[in-house]
Amino acid sequence: MVLLVHMVVHSACSRLNLPEYGIEVPLRDNRVEKTLEHLADVLGDKFKEMVRELPCEPVRRGDLVRVHSSEYLDRILNGEATEDIVQIYELRDDKGNWQRYNPQKRVKPFSELIRTLLGQVSVVIQASEIALKKQWCYVLGGGAHHAMKDHGAGFCLVNDIVIAIRRLQAQGSIKSAWVIDTDAHKGDGTAALTQGDSSIKTLSIHMAHGWPLDDPARRHSFVPSDIDLPIESGEEDSYLSSLEEGLNTLVGWGPADFAVVVAGSDPYVEDELESTQALRLSIDQMRERDRMVFRKLAEHHIPQLWLMAGGYGDAVWKVHASFLEWALIEGVTLLGN
Repeated sequence: MVLLVHMVVHSACSRLNLPEYGIEVPLRDNRVEKTLEHLADVLGDKFKEMVRELPCEPVRRGDLVRVHSSEYLDRILNGEATEDIVQIYELRDDKGNWQRYNPQKRVKPFSELIRTLLGQVSVVIQASEIALKKQWCYVLGGGAHHAMKDHGAGFCLVNDIVIAIRRLQAQGSIKSAWVIDTDAHKGDGTAALTQGDSSIKTLSIHMAHGWPLDDPARRHSFVPSDIDLPIESGEEDSYLSSLEEGLNTLVGWGPADFAVVVAGSDPYVEDELESTQALRLSIDQMRERDRMVFRKLAEHHIPQLWLMAGGYGDAVWKVHASFLEWALIEGVTLLGN
């Protein structure tokens, strides 16, 4: 039996408070706070054993450059990426007018936002080491699956998923990995960054239409994942069976040393982001989605790193809290068996 210590992690250095930067995207950090409050209530004395706040450690350029171009990293690390932030959070419309942004409410510079986003990468890297030791670790943050080699997009600065996997591969901890992406949007950045690399298999179950697939500017979005499972609007009843079939296909290709689960809560019917409305799953469907993935990986003894990814509005915390309550009380009995 695996020792149940620090399986859920978070960090102050990666907390996003977008209104402080004048950004009006409904990506609210209260999903972290509310999830932590719920876990404290249900776990009682075990909360401090199972939930840990990670320290703020600087991310190394060497870890970033395995995935992103030097030119892009120069802009980010030298404080010259203000325009990149504008593009990543889509703060201008096609006519150049501000959208999702109120500069009068901005009290912090974008350079500080960049430091926070890089802080998330540090947390994901630390959590990947915990996942290898404990068989499972859930990060209250991370999951920047739209970031490409030379630019960010879709609220994602750098691709912490691939960065963490490449770090583990470089130090010889793993050879192969799976990325199982259940966010509402296709994991296009991850697919592009791992294209042609047989050591990383990608599965993405996502909206069949909408951003990024229907955006002509997102040419990289058409790079196929190893397994793409597009779900049409109105066909939510097929979601779980499609996911199960995809997972079985992935398993049939042979085992992996490690898996990253990009567990976005944005397919949830109460998600508030406009671009997620083509996929509307109930809380029961969301709960079974996550349990299915957890069980499949535990069954095959594959260490699991879970990332929060997309989730917008005041209700999405319920998805994370519901799964974690089950995972920490019941699901962990499947680990190591």
